[in-house]
Amino acid sequence: MSFCFNFDLPAQTTNPEDVDGNKLQNGKKDEAAKSTEDNTKPTEPVKEAKEHLPPSDPQFLLDDAVFETVTIGTLPPLHFLNETVFEKTALEREDGEKILSRTAEQRSDLISGVYEGGLKVWECTYDLLELIEKDGETFGGKAVLDLGCGAGLLGILALKRGATQVHFQDYNSTVVEQLTVPNVMLNCHEDDEVDSEDDKEGSGKGNVEEEAGCKNKAKTKEYVKESSPLPKKRAVDLSQHPLLTKCHFFSGDWSTFLDLVLKMDPPTKFDIIFTSETIYNTVYYPVLHETLQKLLAPHGLVYLATKSHYFGVGGGLHLFETFVEERGVFSLDHLWDGEEGLQRHVVVLRFKKPKDT
Repeated sequence: MSFCFNFDLPAQTTNPEDVDGNKLQNGKKDEAAKSTEDNTKPTEPVKEAKEHLPPSDPQFLLDDAVFETVTIGTLPPLHFLNETVFEKTALEREDGEKILSRTAEQRSDLISGVYEGGLKVWECTYDLLELIEKDGETFGGKAVLDLGCGAGLLGILALKRGATQVHFQDYNSTVVEQLTVPNVMLNCHEDDEVDSEDDKEGSGKGNVEEEAGCKNKAKTKEYVKESSPLPKKRAVDLSQHPLLTKCHFFSGDWSTFLDLVLKMDPPTKFDIIFTSETIYNTVYYPVLHETLQKLLAPHGLVYLATKSHYFGVGGGLHLFETFVEERGVFSLDHLWDGEEGLQRHVVVLRFKKPKDT
């Protein structure tokens, strides 16, 4: 599984000269902040948000599914559709947005305003999962939002560890319908079915490795993944599964998603918001910040996993920190900072207390 970014972006998006990381390191934050103000208009029409209801007969989504499992420390196993098989069968899947064919033709992991990278599990997601495992968070009784969810692993973990409700949101409807929803359904299966297969396949586990050309995580990291796809999993009726009834699925631009959620009765505020690898483009910072501000509960937490800098796009943690500081709404604290290769981070945002302003 590769975690290298390969972007196809319009020329009018963020100019790399405007987001020179060296300027930030030298304390010139005013220029960095200005770059987020000068590039706030999307290059494509806004994608209207909509809610996706799980199909009344969900079995067809999992027929002949090939999936893999990631296990991190003491966390429950997380199951998701195998990426290689998914890519090879892309043209057989329903895709009203045509993103599956376009990404294949252009060999791009992101097409700005068209496809925002949700078909891959990016490496910072694993960083956040490891931090959750270390801290022992169980999510009991909490409302959770997985913002920019893609495969949905963060929201699925919250679901399996006691969250009362989990909202999954991704830009693309194809991602939600063909990846997020099926992955949630995979994890609604009884774990003993998977455990019995794990006993047979136990020798196939090992450290996760990435493809050549990308930096590997430290070999001491305690997470393992099936080294090859598991046998095809028999689909069962999941339409009334108690975990699935706690889920809501959405696609669309963050601004229209925000409007849609605020109009729900009753409106939802989230105790925890997860968002991973979503600050790669400064163009999206204003709407992301507004979404977090209006949907986070008063004492809630936003967990953000990110790289220091996204080459070819321009965004990154240093610029986002500057943007958050300028707005004065949230405090931002570092929970984990990786030092290997392209630096990665996990940070937490919370509303500032009056004495912090």
